[in-house]
Amino acid sequence: MADPHRDAAVSAALSVGRRFGLRTEAARVLHERSNVLVRMGPVVARIPGTTQLLRPDATPWLERDVALSAHLTQRGVRVVSPTTDPPAGPHFADGLPVTLWHWTDHDPGHRHSPAEVAGSLAEVHRALRDYPGELPDRGPVSELRGLIALNTAALDGFGERIGAECDRLEALLPTGPGQPLHGDAHPGNLIQTADGPCWLDFEDAWRGPLEWDLAILARQGGPEFLAAYPGEADEAVLATCTQLRSVFAVAWRFLIAQRFPDRLDEARVTAAEYFS
Repeated sequence: MADPHRDAAVSAALSVGRRFGLRTEAARVLHERSNVLVRMGPVVARIPGTTQLLRPDATPWLERDVALSAHLTQRGVRVVSPTTDPPAGPHFADGLPVTLWHWTDHDPGHRHSPAEVAGSLAEVHRALRDYPGELPDRGPVSELRGLIALNTAALDGFGERIGAECDRLEALLPTGPGQPLHGDAHPGNLIQTADGPCWLDFEDAWRGPLEWDLAILARQGGPEFLAAYPGEADEAVLATCTQLRSVFAVAWRFLIAQRFPDRLDEARVTAAEYFS
């Protein structure tokens, strides 16, 4: 089945690759869901896939991904690093933003232990505390509201309830500056290299409570991952962040169904379970 999101992303990657003399003749698609990853020799192009439906202009998110990854690389933290020659971008082709990254050799079959994931995430958090760049201060809340505004019809009648739940949970979040967060800190965004665990995908970074990253870690890893984190979590804030992540997942499934209509029933079941 033709997938216009994938096809447009690959076309944009190859266009940028040719612009910089990359090995486009040997291009290989590595991933094609939330983002599309296209390897061209030692460089990997990253282009929005399903995220196009959430972020009509993903440029600020991609800029943050590059900036935070460069910051962490400079501090000796293992992350997939943006290229410098050619520059990482974002570059633009066919109306899409494209960023460029060093291919990072890794073991795709490796399963990290809770201690590996939690310990390396704590290292990321420490290195991000002095990040000087601007970051959103209500990342997932702002994203949910934008999603509702742009995709009300796609939410299949659940938009009003998602919006009300977003408002309720935002009122429970702590006020204050927060700290720079990964934003999507689940074990799937950690790969195993010869030198050890290596994080990627910082486009969802924002300034908020540490419990947001820990809620994702626990929700998508398990309670043992949270228990392995070398720090304390406020249980009430953790519960709020866990719920906020869950309602975000409800909305996200409807976006997935926009791209893959056969998954609409899955989105409806998830939403009905959350609001039951």
